[in-house]
Amino acid sequence: MARSSRNPKPLDAARLEELALAYVARFATTRAKLEAYLARKLRERGWDSETPPRIAEIAERFERAGYIDDEAYARAKAGSLLRRGYGMRRVGQALGAAGVDEAVREVVAPREAERRAAALTMVRKRRFGPYASAPSTDRAQREKQIAAMLRAGHSAQHALVLLDAASVDEAEAWANESEEG
Repeated sequence: MARSSRNPKPLDAARLEELALAYVARFATTRAKLEAYLARKLRERGWDSETPPRIAEIAERFERAGYIDDEAYARAKAGSLLRRGYGMRRVGQALGAAGVDEAVREVVAPREAERRAAALTMVRKRRFGPYASAPSTDRAQREKQIAAMLRAGHSAQHALVLLDAASVDEAEAWANESEEG
């Protein structure tokens, strides 16, 4: 019998708990993502019990046990995105989509030095400004580069400073300046 033609059995409390445990064992996640996953599984498979499913209780218990930690998830996700060259606004959007509370997002928000390093990473990866193979005076190309940096979540100020840098050394010096500088 083909797998797609079988109807999966409705979930009960034990099976819902097993699904939750398997999910947190496999993926770094937030409380909101775990709850959404369990709700989706309930919609797909149905519920086989008189008592209503207790998704929030499972998530609460897993949070107390340390299986899920929104702040640790947020720090890891923010660090990953910053290292890939994304800016603060994009990091905030990703964390919001993962269900991380605003208060936690503020706690893990990148410092100015991290924002600058992320902007420099993007400019280097995309070969913008001083990293371009040949200097460009094309206004349309410059506008596209600024737009790309803004879409990646960087501030206009950071984009302009890096795209206007006269050399790679100048761009790197700006990125390495202290927060007071």
